[in-house]
Parts: sequence; C-alpha cells; structure tokens
Amino acid sequence: MKDFSELIKTRRSMRQFTDELLSGDDVKLLLRAGLMAPSSKGLHSYEFIVVEDKEMLTALSRSKAVGSDFLAGAPLAIVVLADPRISDVWTEDASVAATNILLQAEDLGLGACWIQLRERQDAEGRPTEDIVKSLLAVPDEMRAVCMIAVGHKGMERKPQNEDRLKWERVHIGQY
Repeated sequence: MKDFSELIKTRRSMRQFTDELLSGDDVKLLLRAGLMAPSSKGLHSYEFIVVEDKEMLTALSRSKAVGSDFLAGAPLAIVVLADPRISDVWTEDASVAATNILLQAEDLGLGACWIQLRERQDAEGRPTEDIVKSLLAVPDEMRAVCMIAVGHKGMERKPQNEDRLKWERVHIGQY
C-alpha cells in the first residue's frame, strides 16, 4: 500500500481501460472496501451491484446524456445503491462507500471513475436513475447513487498538482 497522502494525490478519474479483466480477488477487495465504509449510526444503508456483462455495460453507458459513454469500455461497473428506509442520510452513506471503492481501486493499481446518477438524465430527458434501476431490476424503494467504472488503467494521468490547491477555501474558527 502507498501511504495515504500519496494515494489521494495519485487517485484520478480514469476513463480509459485496457481489455484485461479484473481478478476475482481484486473485485472482492473493492467490494470489501465498500462494505467497510462507515455509515450513520452503523446502519449501512448501501448495497452494490457488480456488472461485468459487456452488453449491460454498454446499455448502462447510454443512461446519461453525457459523462457515461466510457463505461462501455470498462471491464467492470459497481452500481452503488442505498435504501432511504434505513437511513435519512443514505446519500452520504453511499457516497462514503463509493469513495472507499475508488481509493481501493487506486491502491490496487486500478483505474476507476465515479459516474453520477441522481439528478441526471439521458439524451431524451429521462431520469438516469430510473433507467439504471430498470436495466438492473432494482426495487422501487432503493435509490441508485452512482456507478463506478473500474479496470486496468488504459492511460496515464499526472498526480494532483499541489500548487493548485485552493487553500483560500479553508477557514479556521469561522468563515
């Protein structure tokens, strides 16, 4: 494992992947990271759907007007769901779980990218979340927060440039 400071510096959104499939061990580690995420009151309102089928990945890649087409070239997607009946902060719980998955991917040397679902539409104006839920037979009461494309990196990205950090956005004591 890289040290955490290096990990968050090098973790960048990856939208190009090689054709190499992920190992079962890597997929298990990604899911383990998501399942280990902290949640409000320890209620763990999040759930995951692992998608490896190329036709389904292609269908999911068309669920947004922009920003999801690259999913068709990924070997794997993890769809992050949450159950609002379990926790009133389901969005936050699912987002923390997704972040754990993104960081675990980087630690494994894999590339990953968050694809926003909530409050997004396809090219015809249909809600992306509804499309994804329909494609994956997700129960009505569940919410789909994001999809995470994961695969072996198909491009190089420079680490975050620390000179571009916006320290002026940090306030001490009060605004």
